[in-house]
Amino acid sequence: MQMKTSQYVTVNNLKIAYKRHGSGESVIFIHGITTNSFIWRNITPALSANYDTITVDLLGCGNSSTNLDADYSIKSQSEIIAELIEQLRLGRVHIVGHDIGGGIAQIMAVQYPDLMKDMVLINTIGYDYWPVQPITTMRTPIFRQLAMMSLDMGMLQKLIRRGLYKKESYTEEFKQLVWEEMGNKKRRKSFLHFAKCLNNQHLMEIADGLKKIKIPTLIIRGEADLYLSNIISTRLNEDIPNSILVKIKTGGHFIQEDEPEMLVSEIVSFYKGIQ
Repeated sequence: MQMKTSQYVTVNNLKIAYKRHGSGESVIFIHGITTNSFIWRNITPALSANYDTITVDLLGCGNSSTNLDADYSIKSQSEIIAELIEQLRLGRVHIVGHDIGGGIAQIMAVQYPDLMKDMVLINTIGYDYWPVQPITTMRTPIFRQLAMMSLDMGMLQKLIRRGLYKKESYTEEFKQLVWEEMGNKKRRKSFLHFAKCLNNQHLMEIADGLKKIKIPTLIIRGEADLYLSNIISTRLNEDIPNSILVKIKTGGHFIQEDEPEMLVSEIVSFYKGIQ
């Protein structure tokens, strides 16, 4: 597991944190809601020998700014990632997105194609099939207030367990990392603001643009994902030209915890196949 001090870029007076390992072509990893860059800790070590791996904390998450006046929507987040690429002078990059991060990657592939070599979408959101429970509940003011007051480790454990396929994936380490992201008052406010900012119309606006994507695309679906519908990956595979769909039976929503080695293998094979 790689642990390293965060580095930062400033976008619109907001600090965006990232961790960087390895050398070679740059791969940017974008996490989803309820997690931060820690979700890639079992993925990047195997890739950093041959790639410059960059794991980003989205605005409002991890070590990035948690300004509640800022826009945490996926459209805004995509603009921030594009600016990060420009500031770091990375040129064209590989992008890997999970959950909300997959939605951000889709927007970037349509709006900023010149910044991307290819993209990998892992248990991604898509179209208007999201947000899903319990995120939709958190967007209602009264439920946000209740969540602010009552979210405890027991409730969080249920959410985590539901996102995993393998019992052994529910480790003390993973539980604590999620709790650090959502457990304290400041983090919880940021998470609830993130949920409030989510707007599926930002993906519907680019739905037609998906059919014009030219970059190679790998779609990975953990078939045991109980949060996001299988319809998303199937439809994306139909709409994005020359995309590849890989289904992993033993992967839940947090497939990075269930099948890290399998994920690495699929990503490496994909990169080798498009060289």
